[in-house]
Amino acid sequence: MTTQAQAAPRAEPAERYEAWARAAALLEEDLRRRDAAPRTRRAYGADVGQFARWASDQGLVPAQIDAKAVRRYVAGLSERGIAASSSARKLAALRALFASQREHGLIAQNPADLISTPRRASHLPRVLSAREAAGLLDGIAASAPLELRDRAMFELAYACGLRAEELVSLRLADVDFDGEQLRVEGKGRKTRFVPVGEQAMAAVHAYLERARPALTQGAGATDTLLLSKTGRTLGTGDVRRRLRAWIRRVGMGDGATPHALRHSFATHLLDGGADLRAIQELLGHASVSSTQIYTRVESARLRSAYTRSHPRA
Repeated sequence: MTTQAQAAPRAEPAERYEAWARAAALLEEDLRRRDAAPRTRRAYGADVGQFARWASDQGLVPAQIDAKAVRRYVAGLSERGIAASSSARKLAALRALFASQREHGLIAQNPADLISTPRRASHLPRVLSAREAAGLLDGIAASAPLELRDRAMFELAYACGLRAEELVSLRLADVDFDGEQLRVEGKGRKTRFVPVGEQAMAAVHAYLERARPALTQGAGATDTLLLSKTGRTLGTGDVRRRLRAWIRRVGMGDGATPHALRHSFATHLLDGGADLRAIQELLGHASVSSTQIYTRVESARLRSAYTRSHPRA
């Protein structure tokens, strides 16, 4: 049996380049129309570009790609030692690319839909104990402007279970002091409102009163909540670097990331008796299946305690 990719004649290099460039541009337009996050568009663009180079080397244009070609590409990623999670992300980008092609009537079916997602290794998230979280936050000094900013930033991360991207995207208007809550724009531009505890609210108030005015000196007007020392918007890399610095300073070891604070937020709520559906809403998970990993964290913790404590474990 002759496949679609085998039946079509081999295109010239210039034709292949033009065809893949048009497909990538069409996907970018579709993602913008659907209001996909810039980070998602960049990631899909990079993954599609990588596949386009591979396909061009095979003499293929988008209309010639079939399931066999996609399967061969994904298998090649595994042979090169690419992690299953990365391969899964690249396959998701290809599904979006060919979904775009199909939507515009350029192909009859999506060849990537026929390929199984590479199985990811199951890793439980790193979780701080309540004592570790308190030690970290209380260990951040509250005198210099950057210290006050970091205290507010990580208090919010732990109190509200925020992703690093959500932290740096916060605006001044997102903080509701009267309602003691935070407006958060999460993945897919979905908005949620999250309660803020007293200590986190106090840290934000101290930052706004005593630190942020100093950080805006000489910078243009901005409504971003958390600012760098030059008054610019922080990046997610800045959040990770500052957390690593404070972890070293308080002598907590390593391995804690901004996402570990989010995991700790969810796990500590579960420990305290919060309903899984409520935790799902607070985290901004689209599906409760994403939240169920925290029940595994709790089970692992209880199993460890049992093993350490029971005489016949």
